[in-house]
Amino acid sequence: MKLYSLSVLYKGDPKVHLLKAAYDVSSFSFFQRSSVQEFMTFTSQLIVERSEPGSRASVKEQEYLCHVYVRNDGLAGVVIADNEYPSRVCFTLLDKVLDEFSKQVSRIDWPSGSPATINYTALDGYLSKYQNPREADAMTKVQAELDETKVILHNTMESLLERGEKLDDLVSKSEVLGTQSKAFYKTARKQNSCCEIM
Repeated sequence: MKLYSLSVLYKGDPKVHLLKAAYDVSSFSFFQRSSVQEFMTFTSQLIVERSEPGSRASVKEQEYLCHVYVRNDGLAGVVIADNEYPSRVCFTLLDKVLDEFSKQVSRIDWPSGSPATINYTALDGYLSKYQNPREADAMTKVQAELDETKVILHNTMESLLERGEKLDDLVSKSEVLGTQSKAFYKTARKQNSCCEIM
């Protein structure tokens, strides 16, 4: 799972322009990095341009997903990630970034702003922090812990089922169980075995 780009843009009347962006192009070769970065900026602008205000969308491009959120006030955010990265976490990140950006950067500066003139430095930190969605997002972390618990419980049930065959031998050899308890166990076992799903 990887995040490649996090951008804040403004969807103005004539066109869309980039306000601020952060990129992680370290997984690309040194000579490709500037071209990849330019392509991400172009793609982000194009997606925001084609998206309606007040909308969220995920657009697939080869093995990448571009998640976009365009607010009704024209402020927009785009996250470019790989296919494995959870969409819900991307939209949580976009909500957080756009909220914070709108509080720190005056709305008057949005239509004329550019990466050089906008003073907002949190994007690199967010891009870095959200590389691991489990650490950055509490819900994802809880879900991962629940999945691990489910696997442990499933393994425990499987091991109990494996021991079930040996349990018959243990019951018949037991000195603690009386004749009536052994008969009850055999009857219960026989009744349960008729209902097994194959």
